[in-house]
Amino acid sequence: MKHRFLRTLQLRLAVLDVLVINIVFFSLQFMLHKRPNVQYIYFIFFLNVVWIGIAWLKNIYHERFIGSFEKFTKNSLQAYIYLLLAVIIYLFFFRFLLISRVFIVLVLSGIPVALLINRLLYLFTYQYLKKTDRRENKVVIIGYNSLSKKLVNYLSEDGVNEIIGYCEEYQNIHELSNYPILTGVADSLDICKKYGVNEIYSTIAPEHNPDLYKLIQGAEDNCIRFRLVPDLGIFIKKQMYIDYLKEIPIISLRNEPLEDWGNRISKRIFDITVSFLIVALILSWLIPIISLLIFLESGGPIFFIQLRTGKNKRSFGCLKFRSMHLNKNADTQQASPLDNRITKLGRFLRRTSLDELPQFLNVLKGDMSIVGPRPHMLKHTDEYSKLIGQYMVRQFVKPGITGWAQINGFRGETKNVLQMQRRVEHDLWYLENWNLLLDIKIFFMTIINVMRGEKNAF
Repeated sequence: MKHRFLRTLQLRLAVLDVLVINIVFFSLQFMLHKRPNVQYIYFIFFLNVVWIGIAWLKNIYHERFIGSFEKFTKNSLQAYIYLLLAVIIYLFFFRFLLISRVFIVLVLSGIPVALLINRLLYLFTYQYLKKTDRRENKVVIIGYNSLSKKLVNYLSEDGVNEIIGYCEEYQNIHELSNYPILTGVADSLDICKKYGVNEIYSTIAPEHNPDLYKLIQGAEDNCIRFRLVPDLGIFIKKQMYIDYLKEIPIISLRNEPLEDWGNRISKRIFDITVSFLIVALILSWLIPIISLLIFLESGGPIFFIQLRTGKNKRSFGCLKFRSMHLNKNADTQQASPLDNRITKLGRFLRRTSLDELPQFLNVLKGDMSIVGPRPHMLKHTDEYSKLIGQYMVRQFVKPGITGWAQINGFRGETKNVLQMQRRVEHDLWYLENWNLLLDIKIFFMTIINVMRGEKNAF
């Protein structure tokens, strides 16, 4: 429930920011009597697109930022500075002389003021709701056990729930509790009416206590929400996800957005579109040039094709421009910074990540995706799957040319099991939190990292 609220809040804040940018623009245009010619339309379109892109890349609406006025305002200011630089570059290159310079200065001065007003309104609204919501939820917990104690801790963290107490048979209580034991299960409805309770959480299943069937009916008759909390921790001690096959509940160990066929189609369309453009516009002329340079320096094959582990543990031939002299350890030994197997041209290709570009052909073929867990050598898959728990879960999706782990610094040689463990953790986070915007973000962040130069690229 809290997560859904945060998602809604993030979306509303983002929409409100875009709205005030447009209000500032068109209000000033109206006051200065500027006719809306095509240059002005291009300019406001540019402002909207760039602000959305920067806000998304800076992640200023992340829940860890919007919970703090200082962090939210600081990140918004940084985003505005990037917007300002983008506008300067835009005006320098396109030289739109028909746009009034006074108008541009006023717009760029008005936007940060409007954004600051947005944040102040958000701060006052947030504080007001936080105060008024404290009295709304009065909660009673049915059952006193390890699950109910954990549930109480989580509910009290929200700051909007008032825990009235537990309802449990007194003979089942063998310790002092943080909240009072109000009554037994059979009389819990009377207690709820007495204290004005509007939510009941039961950690006891109706099958274990028949009084709950009567309580469920009575609660709904008195406009009290009744929620069952099944104790699945005795089987699986981690977060789970519940879906339904008609009326049958199905419990999954993790959320997998790419199990949805619609999401898979969206991802595949993105993969094919971007890969086709890169192959047609870049690889079509780059392959002949690099092929000639590789042949002149070291002879032998142009491409290095290595068997790697793909989706559902199926192996495939991963394409790269050959960056090493021919050697017998190519399929078992990772490259290292001072590796004497790497050619002079190969060192340049690896440092600039150009050696990875042929993998867009793998994407078109369907063996890989643009974004996903990096495919590992068969030897490493066999070794690390025995050392790291949940390692093979990363094979539920297609491997990628780049991934969440790579843009977070986990790229290149893995010197120990801990480094691989951290990489796997990032891969699993990506698998469970996939969305198309995340793929686009990772793709552009990878381009930025390559242009900056990565220390792990060798």
